[in-house]
Amino acid sequence: MQQSCFETAHLDIMDMRVVVVFLPSRPPEELYGALQRSAKQAGLAGPVVTVWPDEVGRTRFLAPRQLHSFFRLVGYDQLRAQINATLLCPC
Repeated sequence: MQQSCFETAHLDIMDMRVVVVFLPSRPPEELYGALQRSAKQAGLAGPVVTVWPDEVGRTRFLAPRQLHSFFRLVGYDQLRAQINATLLCPC
């Protein structure tokens, strides 16, 4: 099985610890699940949120509903500036 390495930011958002994983495009559902399992195995607390830029640079994301308002407002470059780790995933 091949391992992939993803840039991540482990953030506190609205009193919730969140693992933000940066991707080049929208992930297939099975990748999202694999990233969640990998984050848990790595001891990272909180839900996984995947983010990627669309064709004009807007932030797109998959996140729990209670975090949607935050990710609708924050810019992709603002999020990337918070990268503080990587996550290995057997994807």
